[in-house]
Amino acid sequence: MAGTVLENLSSRKLAVLISFLLACQAICFLIGGLVAPVPANVQTILGTVCKDTSKDKNDTTKWFYVRGNGKCESIDLANVQLGHDLSEADIVFAFQMPTPREGEFFDYSRWQQNLIGVLLMDIRYHSAMEVKSHSIVTIDARLAYRNKEDPEDAWKLYKQSVETRNLDCDIDVKTEGYLYNCTTVPLFELGSLYHDYYLLNIRLPVDTKEMNTHIGHIQDIWLTVINQNGGFTQVWLSLKTAFFPCIVGLLIWFWNRIHLLQRKPVLLEEMLFALGIALCVLDMPIEYLTLHFDLPFMLLLSDVRQGFFYASLFSFWLVFSGEHMLIQEVRAKSTLRKYWRHLSAVLLGCVSLFIFDMCERGIQLRNPFYSIWVTELGTNLALSFIILAGISTGMYFMFLSYMVWQVFLNISQKRQSMPAMSSVRRLHYEGIIYRFNFLMLATLICAAMTVIGFILGQVAEGQWKWDDNIELEYTSAFFTGVYGMWNIYIIALLVLYAPSHKKWPVNENTSDTQNLSEEIEFNKMPAERSEISSLTSFITKPAVD
Repeated sequence: MAGTVLENLSSRKLAVLISFLLACQAICFLIGGLVAPVPANVQTILGTVCKDTSKDKNDTTKWFYVRGNGKCESIDLANVQLGHDLSEADIVFAFQMPTPREGEFFDYSRWQQNLIGVLLMDIRYHSAMEVKSHSIVTIDARLAYRNKEDPEDAWKLYKQSVETRNLDCDIDVKTEGYLYNCTTVPLFELGSLYHDYYLLNIRLPVDTKEMNTHIGHIQDIWLTVINQNGGFTQVWLSLKTAFFPCIVGLLIWFWNRIHLLQRKPVLLEEMLFALGIALCVLDMPIEYLTLHFDLPFMLLLSDVRQGFFYASLFSFWLVFSGEHMLIQEVRAKSTLRKYWRHLSAVLLGCVSLFIFDMCERGIQLRNPFYSIWVTELGTNLALSFIILAGISTGMYFMFLSYMVWQVFLNISQKRQSMPAMSSVRRLHYEGIIYRFNFLMLATLICAAMTVIGFILGQVAEGQWKWDDNIELEYTSAFFTGVYGMWNIYIIALLVLYAPSHKKWPVNENTSDTQNLSEEIEFNKMPAERSEISSLTSFITKPAVD
């Protein structure tokens, strides 16, 4: 039996291969730490308070801004008595993005990919206008854009929407003039940063239905805008451009090696090939299209691609452990149906997160000001999907941990029969054990880093959307290192688990009868699985013919 490359590759060549892959992994970390800038840029903009004296407040062709030939009669709300000098309907908060840096005006680059806007309100304490806890603020938000070649006043409407947001404020000292401590208010999320300049005008409408009557006296509004760093995007796409053809070429080579054996691929090989396809989908650098086209669905598409990769990776780990455990007797070829209980947890978690993403970013394709968290029904629905995904993840890791434990338990049992073997055969199987243990250790490290990376990514996004007071430093080295680890780990699996065309030589000093009896005693297997690698047959619990 030929076996896999992992078994038949010489120790020297295997050491060279592992050293090369570890060097690539180190390079991925160094690129993120030494070359790539921070993943995201954050700018905080103080809104300019403009006076709107027009009669038609719904005119979306009139914009208020300051720079250039700005059309804004600026006022200071700290020195204005609302109701006497002007009404709330006459106030417009204007924000121009991006802000100047070091006295120079900059424009957004399409390399920066996306834009998120979060509001923070400065509300001054007044004994006659105290802010109620868990207030609802209604925002009339209008977003416009223009490009560098357009005139300064040629703002075009991007989207207008009237939205409600939850506002929670408290104050330590109730003294006139003191500011409340208020939570941040997520406002918009753009999945594409296609234009050069953006303008946001905000009104806080008041009507007879007590709209915005319990939010106190607003003195200023701050807008925090977060976008992906263009330099980080260039480094990220460079890694994708480098890995993508390597994975495609390796997949073609892997599948050709299987078909040269003149047999159907076994389940482990099929799952490994499917994992390689999922990695190709993730590596495909389609972000280059955003440099020429306005693709607001790119954020949602990125989430779907990453979710598909996670589902494939988690499913492969279950099959990878199960095919090397086989605690039940197997009389026929393994199929994916055998793992339906384990894979149902993966499917449930992925479907839950997909529905949640479609309810959030799917609707944001039509209305970038939409948020599922602003209503009680939407919040309960979102939390339900997130909790369901969390339960599924916990069940998955319980299954995976149990199966990995069973794998090492079976290996330990197999070691007990090794002293009765000839020295050559014993050394051969000991080498297989050490190589497999190293591969399982790499699998566990990859799983841990994947989970940590997913959690950190969610916390990084959530601290702006849900006002989480968590201070973490997210370095580019970690993101590029984990991404490189996925590619290097799967490259190693495709290379090491490809069918080998070498055959293990028989020891001339040992009779064929002795070798045959040891082979039958050590790894009895059904005929249907005899073509799988001797690594799998070695650590598999045999089925009685």
